[in-house]
Amino acid sequence: MTAETRTELPQVTSSCCSSTGGCGGGAADAASAEGITTVYDVKGMTCGHCEGAVAGEISEIAGVASVTAVAATGKVTVVSAAPLDEEAVRAAVDEAGYELVGQA
Repeated sequence: MTAETRTELPQVTSSCCSSTGGCGGGAADAASAEGITTVYDVKGMTCGHCEGAVAGEISEIAGVASVTAVAATGKVTVVSAAPLDEEAVRAAVDEAGYELVGQA
């Protein structure tokens, strides 16, 4: 006869998905614990190039840690060390060729 060995694995009670619906605990999730997260509505983004243009311009604002733009929703999530001046964000979005509607 052989003895049966049984190993119990710990139960995982949390999810990999963030409260905003994103999965994977990406850089934006990690950075948000260290800064202020603001979501903006941007009009006119239609593709990945648009996302890159908007994110690139906003990322040049002093204090910005990360930027995630999503053309499908028109949302741009910005993590910064301190609250950003909305006019600075508006100027960056304008420079990229799009329109800042306001905070989401």
